[in-house]
Amino acid sequence: MTAPIPHIINKHTFWLSPARIAYWETQQALVVSDLHFGKTGHFRKHGIAVPQGVFREDMQRLMHQVMHFRPRQVIAVGDLFHSKENKEIDLFMKWRMDIQDVEFRLVEGNHDILSADHYKRLGITVHKDCYQVDDIAFVHDPAACSTDENVYTISGHLHPGILISGLAKQQLRFPCFYFGKNLAVLPAFSDFSGLSLIDPCTSDDVYAIVNQSLIKIAC
Repeated sequence: MTAPIPHIINKHTFWLSPARIAYWETQQALVVSDLHFGKTGHFRKHGIAVPQGVFREDMQRLMHQVMHFRPRQVIAVGDLFHSKENKEIDLFMKWRMDIQDVEFRLVEGNHDILSADHYKRLGITVHKDCYQVDDIAFVHDPAACSTDENVYTISGHLHPGILISGLAKQQLRFPCFYFGKNLAVLPAFSDFSGLSLIDPCTSDDVYAIVNQSLIKIAC
């Protein structure tokens, strides 16, 4: 996996990792969206054969990022969990207990339906609609982007992807980081998620995640 690369937003440095996560340097915060923990267990419960290793690989990737950046806090921009309690969420709880010194914030997404008591036991602070620090705001759905031009919004929800054409006219889809004028959309952290293709403007910045590397796309 290649080293993270810096992206500047309103004088704040965010280090983008091909592990589908960003590190906010000034706040010592890992920023991640759409982890969907419990999703593979939810599908297996309903008779859909999803390999158990998908969840463990996601958890291992998250732990590697925590060990690498050593953050003071984690900001999950929605859909931390996918469904109600199951064994995968229980495993997440054990992992959370191992890093109790790391503050954990969740901007509630449409899949975050666990009880308030459950989040409390996990030591997770839940923000219903928005979490804002200085001139950076976090929302789950890009549709809730701040209307204040002095505030930059970071969101998730869409699972953004970019279409890249090869020399032989083949086209491949890759997850990506998207940065517009006042809005960013983070890639879905979960490997078990689809992609929604974006159509960026020439002034936008897009970083495709290709073979554990980041490639800046000319829009």
